[in-house]
Amino acid sequence: MKATYDAVIVGGGLLGSAIGFGLARRGLRCAILDEGDIAYRAARGNFGLVWVQSKGIGFPVYADWTMRSSELWPEFAEDLSERTGLSLHYARSGGVDICLSEEEFKERAAKMTTLTSHQNGKFRHEMLSRSDLAALLPGLGPDVVGGSFSPHDGHVNPLYLMRAMQQAFTRLGGEIIVDARVHEISRAGGDFVLGTKRQSVTAAKLVLAAGLGNKVLAPMVGLDQPVHPLKGQILVSERLDNFLKIPTTPVRQTGEGTVLIGNSHEDAGFDLRSTPGVMKTIADRARRTFPWLARARIVRCWSALRVMTPDGLPIYDRSETMPGAFAASCHSGVTLAAAHSLDFANYVAEGTLGNELTGLSARRFDV
Repeated sequence: MKATYDAVIVGGGLLGSAIGFGLARRGLRCAILDEGDIAYRAARGNFGLVWVQSKGIGFPVYADWTMRSSELWPEFAEDLSERTGLSLHYARSGGVDICLSEEEFKERAAKMTTLTSHQNGKFRHEMLSRSDLAALLPGLGPDVVGGSFSPHDGHVNPLYLMRAMQQAFTRLGGEIIVDARVHEISRAGGDFVLGTKRQSVTAAKLVLAAGLGNKVLAPMVGLDQPVHPLKGQILVSERLDNFLKIPTTPVRQTGEGTVLIGNSHEDAGFDLRSTPGVMKTIADRARRTFPWLARARIVRCWSALRVMTPDGLPIYDRSETMPGAFAASCHSGVTLAAAHSLDFANYVAEGTLGNELTGLSARRFDV
């Protein structure tokens, strides 16, 4: 079997879905090749934060790119909802990074000062004392010293987001081909030919957005994507009365009322097991932040693998040896979804990369 498209995106997660939707909006006939449920889906464990205040500290290019996406998010969310009729449960409500010690508070203040200096004051934040935070976050525990608040932050339901992007993509004529793990990429007559176990797919443009799979696929088009897994674990509570309108780093309440508890980081390879020690640690931080959560029942837990690069920043590249091929890797699929759909997809359609992404090439690892 053979199929031909204007563009093919390898990877059907948050990153691939955003880029695919963006390309379909431009009128390209597109296909997303998805590995299926055997894939290591980072989206499974996404906390759902649209977060600016922790991104790009010490790396202005990434700080600017994150801010750009945050600014595009209201337009992006409205467009998706209008096209699909789905609510993303998106709110640009601001967000709080919680500090449980004076040392954490001082370190946080220094980081926020650095981030502000990158963007000549464009990034806004406030360092709030415990008494200030208590007015924003009812039920705050006595262990909370304070925290940083930024109005640029917000949150969204990541599963509704992915559903909406894929639904909008197919309504624009895009095709999602599942159980389509790519094992070979070649060129024929100026087009890319992708081999899967069931069919051959041909396209003039190619975007590798396969998460951890990019490490193997990128060299096939003359690129390098040095990615590795970093595990995160999440606990989910029963549905509770609405108490938290502003997301925090350890705790977020969803639109359905459940509470997500997380923010763990483990270099554990491809191990997807949930472990009692880490669950205890993240639950304890949530309890110290909101003590009454100790009475809430935990109904689910799971882990997922983030797509990490050597310095933790995204990688965007365009192949010089095989023009028309692009690769993108990042662990901020929700925060950057708007920029990926509205900016990066435009660059792919035009066959170039914006100057603002030059510093996020994998070539930075060559020095």
